[in-house]
Amino acid sequence: MNAPPPVSHNPQPTRVLVAEDDEKTRTALVFLLQRHRFEVTVVNDGQAALEILIAPNPPQLALLDWEMPRLDGLHVSRAVRSLPKGRFSYTYIVMVSARSHPTDMLTAFAAGVDDFLSKPVDTAHLLARLRCGVRVTGLEESCQQRIAELEKALDEVRQLQRLLPICMYCKKVRDDGDYWHEIEAYIRQQTGTAFSHSICPSCMELVLNRDLLSDPVARSEQKSG
Repeated sequence: MNAPPPVSHNPQPTRVLVAEDDEKTRTALVFLLQRHRFEVTVVNDGQAALEILIAPNPPQLALLDWEMPRLDGLHVSRAVRSLPKGRFSYTYIVMVSARSHPTDMLTAFAAGVDDFLSKPVDTAHLLARLRCGVRVTGLEESCQQRIAELEKALDEVRQLQRLLPICMYCKKVRDDGDYWHEIEAYIRQQTGTAFSHSICPSCMELVLNRDLLSDPVARSEQKSG
């Protein structure tokens, strides 16, 4: 079967871990993935795969063989999914196995894999699963970034909601380091808020009355009117 043309790729290629102990299958997978512009890391046993997947900044995608030396694919998947959420990037796991019974598939999904492919792997199906994995991990990363932004914004709101020491004369605010700041500068520092200046109707009336009282010509015109 002829392989489909290479998929379009981003400036930074998607990283894929291939954990496969059969040399022939491993070589074929690496050749296919590199041809389609994936950045491939290869291991031939489950323990090495687990060490990569629990390290900082793991690959976005993982192709795990079911039966491997030291640790099988199920143990690797369970260990990865047991990691604390939020501390590690999400890895989309595809189990690749000679097993094809429905109960095997259910066992693999229960272990935390995202997809299941039976050997011999169909090229088109594999690439379709990987494209799906790229979308899922992209959405997951976007959600994590948004959560981080919301948590930061919430922390800033909490800082502004607490009791702030403020000078009753000059209205400067004292921070936790016992330094005094102009209130605008303090809020800008804490939240990034920019200020524009205007004048409210009440102050406008006071300013106009003050100017009238301080201007003899205006006072005389007001009396004559």
